Amino acid sequence: MTKTILHIDASARLAGSTTRQLTSRIVEKLGGDVIRRDLTDALPQINEAWVNANFTPADQRSEAQEQALALSDALVDEIKAADVIVIGAPVYNFGVPAALKAWIDLIARAGLTFAYTENGPKGLLEGKRAVIALATGGTPVGSEIDFASGYLRHIMGFIGISDVEIIAADRVMADAEKAVTGAHAQIDALAA
Repeated sequence: MTKTILHIDASARLAGSTTRQLTSRIVEKLGGDVIRRDLTDALPQINEAWVNANFTPADQRSEAQEQALALSDALVDEIKAADVIVIGAPVYNFGVPAALKAWIDLIARAGLTFAYTENGPKGLLEGKRAVIALATGGTPVGSEIDFASGYLRHIMGFIGISDVEIIAADRVMADAEKAVTGAHAQIDALAA
């Protein structure tokens, strides 16, 4: 059975991006049908109109509210259709790029990707896998100053994706060859 991969790149750099190189290699290694989402074309930030539309029951939304949610609905459809989510996430100032945060805000939707229960939130996108390629200039992935990898792992779990693998090319500014070679070895070890 052919799997569907949602391939997301969040690097502002189109050329010379470590995460773009890594995600391309990951997608090639995994194989399958690919849904491509490049976040260099900035996504809108959520605003009052979006929030009000999101909290209005679907059968009661006005046409303007449906339009306010149209992009978010399309992004949710993409992640629902995917078996594997591959995310390229450079670490900017110890966290994720604003473009990736905007994507997260648009896909983390009560009733669509998670639900509130008596026991707290429950992710609705179970049975999927996420592979996240992180690249940092100087931040060691997994250190106390890495606010990106834990956040992304948490968000994936929040929407129900518990199978999360981090491919790290960290401290590229200290030793780029070592960082990228190490990340390529991690990709080579990925189960297809």
